[in-house]
Amino acid sequence: MKQAAGILLSAIQLDRASSKSVSVQLYLALRQIILSGGLRAGERLPATRTLAQETGVSRTTVIDAIDRLISEGMLVSRVGSGTFVADTLERQRPAAAAPKAKPGDGGHARLSYTISHAEKSYAPRSWLPHRPRAFITALPALDAFPMAHWSRISARHQRGDRGDVMGYGQPKGYQPLRRAIAMHLNAIKGISCDPEQIFITSGAQHAFSLIGKLFLNPGDSVWMENPGASGARNALLSEGAELVPVAVDKEGIVVADGLAKAPHFRLAFVTPSHQQPLGHVMSLARRFELLKAAEEAQAFVVEDDYDGEFYFGSAPQPALMSIDSGGRVFYVGTFSKSLFPSLRLGFVAVPDRAVEAFDRAFTSWVSGPPTATQAIVADFMDEGHFATHIRMMRRMYKARYEALVHAARPLAGQIDVQETAGGFHTTAYLAPGLDEATMVSRAAERGVTLAPLGRYCLEPIPDKGLVLGFGCATPDDIRQGIGVLKDVLAGSPKLV
Repeated sequence: MKQAAGILLSAIQLDRASSKSVSVQLYLALRQIILSGGLRAGERLPATRTLAQETGVSRTTVIDAIDRLISEGMLVSRVGSGTFVADTLERQRPAAAAPKAKPGDGGHARLSYTISHAEKSYAPRSWLPHRPRAFITALPALDAFPMAHWSRISARHQRGDRGDVMGYGQPKGYQPLRRAIAMHLNAIKGISCDPEQIFITSGAQHAFSLIGKLFLNPGDSVWMENPGASGARNALLSEGAELVPVAVDKEGIVVADGLAKAPHFRLAFVTPSHQQPLGHVMSLARRFELLKAAEEAQAFVVEDDYDGEFYFGSAPQPALMSIDSGGRVFYVGTFSKSLFPSLRLGFVAVPDRAVEAFDRAFTSWVSGPPTATQAIVADFMDEGHFATHIRMMRRMYKARYEALVHAARPLAGQIDVQETAGGFHTTAYLAPGLDEATMVSRAAERGVTLAPLGRYCLEPIPDKGLVLGFGCATPDDIRQGIGVLKDVLAGSPKLV
């Protein structure tokens, strides 16, 4: 396809005071850009008149420089089409092999103390998936997403006012989206909040980082569920937090363990609606116990509700923020699980006492997602498509979970799938003698993705297990995946 005017060459700088003529300077500048790979083989240069205007020289000067490059074989001129970088140049250009920097030789950029300290404790993160298969944990059912409705709304906004689509947007986020989120939280989570308490972020981890940046000093103690969410762990470590691994039981985070280890904590991170990764729902008694501890320590609590919309049990517990009378809870949500991950769209509902601090941050240096994306999601919610999608996904995830439980029954005693009442992953504990890492690697050889329970731990726990995702896998995928696990177990009974 013919380009309208060729590429921009704004980097060319000409020195009028130089002893070299302007024509020679232009020739050398173009030649350097070509040799360094700044112009690829087959790429079209701007018209001579355009290049003359952009560089501030006469057209004759441009023609002289280009003719010289044509004579050297670096450019070719095609009548009626323009001037292009010669195809032969790409084949003849020698590959530049830059020497690899070695630790300690000064070749690496010096990191800040906070990051240097934090990365030693980062949770290992495997490559995030984009193709569904058994038993990926981080991917929703993309095959069931209502793309027709989404495409229609998207097209409408892309044709809208250019200032709305292309401008900087509102600092806290698109106001109709913040209003829609506030209504959603009130309706299904019991959280009574004003749209002014809602701040739009580029995903949940962005929200965790902002909370840490605004309210943590380096070395402040942060309670983390152990095992717990690896993404939040890495985000808070990057803000200088001193993470305190706190045990988890079937009622949620063990507050007594946290108080014994760090009574003067500054922040507690929890996943009360569907514990990541064990799948437990925090009991009401434990929620009140956590809020009391936070009030006494003058601390905050981060409630990560990463897949809370997909509760398919009988009686969901209220959101932690909905029973917080002391203004201690930040509620963080994401559309990566309820819609799809590439949106990179999340939000945080902020307690009244922290709204002013967030306002200052969002008007001073925080930038959020594109306004057009936010507007599409707002309409998707306002028109009822979001609620319909959530209802359908609840039924689908329940059916896929039941398919997993049924398929895995023959493995009971070796791999015991645990009960869960929501989301799209659950834990399966391994019998003594079975090794997580070996199971993971052998299943991967057969095209099945497993997550070891140890990946989520700040410090080791006695139980060994696997985290099995069922959201993005069809029932057939699940049955085939369990068949692979049967083969892995049968081929190497001990797996140690």
